[in-house]
Amino acid sequence: MAQAAKIPVIDISSNGENETQIAKDLVEAAVEHGFIYIRNTGKDIPLEAVDGAFALARKLFAAPLSEKQACTIQQNNRGWSAMQYETLDPKNQRVGDFKEAFNFGEFIDGKAQQPIPPSIAEDESQISTFRDFCYDVTLKINTLLGIGLEVDPPEFFTNAHLRSKGPSGTTLRYLYYPPLSSTTATPSLDVRAGAHSDYGSITMLFRLKGQAGLEILTRDKTWAPVPVCPPGTENDPAPPILVNIGDLLSYWTNGLLRSTVHRVVFGGGQGSLVEGETDTEPRYSIAYFCHPVATMPLTPVPSERVRVFKGDTAAGDGGNPYAERKVLTADEHLQMRLRASYLQLYEEKNGGNS
Repeated sequence: MAQAAKIPVIDISSNGENETQIAKDLVEAAVEHGFIYIRNTGKDIPLEAVDGAFALARKLFAAPLSEKQACTIQQNNRGWSAMQYETLDPKNQRVGDFKEAFNFGEFIDGKAQQPIPPSIAEDESQISTFRDFCYDVTLKINTLLGIGLEVDPPEFFTNAHLRSKGPSGTTLRYLYYPPLSSTTATPSLDVRAGAHSDYGSITMLFRLKGQAGLEILTRDKTWAPVPVCPPGTENDPAPPILVNIGDLLSYWTNGLLRSTVHRVVFGGGQGSLVEGETDTEPRYSIAYFCHPVATMPLTPVPSERVRVFKGDTAAGDGGNPYAERKVLTADEHLQMRLRASYLQLYEEKNGGNS
């Protein structure tokens, strides 16, 4: 069995108790690893809401193909992407990712502002509610990061993500990865999701026990699997939520907070398995990609620790080739990354000339 990535497990559900220490622990994990396990105790997101979200994911991807095709993803990053439609590591992948995905953007009064398959129309409010739970937790994490970095004011990051200030690229994404046996993939050559760093500020990932595949690129440039339930969480009521720092938050903090490259692989190919996990069954996951308000300028963070940090983002210390890009707003950065991931989509919209 493979040596699993050593990622800290932190409980943020205490609502004010030991807040300063929790904030410091969260920052140190973000600096060193870029990934953090957040205990899923049911206090911030009800356990039944997570269970319901996974039940909906199965229902969504089992919908008739015609229903999903009618919701095909557009340049606003909303909708369904078919198997191999997205290519997260275009420089190194010979074919697209072996996964399906469905991206949900903004909801207003419980209603999606995009087409959704009729098969899940009755579940629209459930999706909206789950998205709201995720939004609230990311605001809490942003506030803790502000406290841990001694930002003045500590709500600096939180205020940049408030819905009341305008739309954002924030996305709730449902993912389905078929087992190797039902694909044309060659495990030694192909991946379920190509190596990439996330585009926004914070990502929250929900996974199911026993489902392998996720790996991170460590500081010594080796791939390490990320178990769904790390030691110490096996008896928790639900697997922990895996949180990682995205490119924008790394850029915002001059590279102090680490945006770590990761991928999803077939266990028998380029990747390796940890005890108790398998890739022989379908894999489902749910990701909440938290983005700042689209028009938000990425101004310097008012934190002394960030100001004096001398990390060399241009050298790619964290394995993130985008950290040194100079972008003006959150939306400009997002659009740059989408064009790289959805080559087929942008070529179609531009007559194949882009």
